[in-house]
Amino acid sequence: MNRPATTASASGFQPSAGLAPRWTSYLDVLQQQAGAAQVLHTEGRLVRVAGLVLEAVGVRVPMGSICEIRCDGQAPVTAEVVGFSGDHAFLMPTGALHGLASGARVVPRPTPPAPPRLCSSAAGLRTGEAHGLQLPMGPGLLGRVVDAHGEPLDRAGPLSDVVHDTLSRPPINAMDRDPIRTPLDTGVRAINSLLTVGRGQRLGLFAGTGVGKSVLLGMMARYTRADVIVVGLIGERGREVKEFIEDILGAEGRKRSAVVAAPADAPPLLRMQGAHYATAIAEHFRDRGLHVLLLMDSLTRYAMAQREIALAIGEPPATRGYPPSCFARLPQLVERSGNGRDGHGSITAFYTVLTEGDDPQDPIADSARGILDGHIVLSRELAESGHFPAIDVERSISRVMSSVAPQPQIDAARRVRQMLARYNKARDLIQLGAYSPGNDGELDVAVQTHPRIVALLQQDMRQRASLEDSRQNLSAVAGA
Repeated sequence: MNRPATTASASGFQPSAGLAPRWTSYLDVLQQQAGAAQVLHTEGRLVRVAGLVLEAVGVRVPMGSICEIRCDGQAPVTAEVVGFSGDHAFLMPTGALHGLASGARVVPRPTPPAPPRLCSSAAGLRTGEAHGLQLPMGPGLLGRVVDAHGEPLDRAGPLSDVVHDTLSRPPINAMDRDPIRTPLDTGVRAINSLLTVGRGQRLGLFAGTGVGKSVLLGMMARYTRADVIVVGLIGERGREVKEFIEDILGAEGRKRSAVVAAPADAPPLLRMQGAHYATAIAEHFRDRGLHVLLLMDSLTRYAMAQREIALAIGEPPATRGYPPSCFARLPQLVERSGNGRDGHGSITAFYTVLTEGDDPQDPIADSARGILDGHIVLSRELAESGHFPAIDVERSISRVMSSVAPQPQIDAARRVRQMLARYNKARDLIQLGAYSPGNDGELDVAVQTHPRIVALLQQDMRQRASLEDSRQNLSAVAGA
């Protein structure tokens, strides 16, 4: 029995050959109309402005989404969703609020698709999609100064050779990170000899105001052996931004540096965004196998910006006015730096931490000390006596020195520390003239060696001290 050439469809309808072109044409028309149709966007309206916080209704977007507040006759104001309560969303602006009125339109900004990028996971390297704000990153940032939005501040024209990538990245599994085993030459003799830094280490630079922390950062930026340097100037005075770049960083340091500046007059959201942007730039270069030096000044200003936001949206204060979210944000930022996976670079980070009134028990300083891999303390007493860099060796420590320095250097560093502590303990007696040689052999050696120890720890900002030379000087002082 011969079967028919065609079979009926499940519905029993069988289009004839003459109708097929008509159906195809009709579907093409519908497809064109669907492509030309306008996409509906939800909008909200502004109902309240209290200090730095904007309150809107009718906006249902995730935390971290970017919105534009539009008011007739005014330029739109960009804001980020930082909280919500019921159907009310709390937004933090990134610019001035002048001209906004009740009932202004709150329009969510669509998020563009993120470009594929490398990210680390337990399964290895994979491509992933990112969500949230995307800013320029790449080799085109080297030698440039940008703000927290990625806009150039140096009047050197638009950015080139950059891609837009997200600020939020998945954390690296702790078991996937390379251990810190390689010493890093910072060019600073006191650090190279007594506080040896490892590649991928995260250290805090603890200091009050005016004791030379910016100069020390500039020395490390110029002399540290790194492929790329990323500098984040967060919450600093606007005057210091240009001075740091031109006078302290210098032309040589700037060539391989990307600088993100969010000065003190920027809104708190931009100050926090600047810190995340600088970290994301460092991660971008690290994921491409480069060794990055991240200098952030300062971690305290970042915490203060978070405090302003948290208190503005109603979070209760805890320790010295800092809400709990401040202490939760710090490790989230700091843990993004460090070593990557095998062959995927590293981020060695130095974070400055301001100690209010040189109080070592400042809550931010105390919290940072627990999440960092070491701390370098700058002494106001040493700075006032003309001792630069004013590193207080007795109160400073590198927690990875035992893993990156040879044993003879570790023994010599311990010997020098002991002699320095012995001298400082008897300093008052020596200055009063109550010290007499011959009664204490250890103190006699400490007194005789002290000038050489001071010479070892002092260094001119225009002088570079290599790691090998620093080790040799340390051995000569310890064996004296």
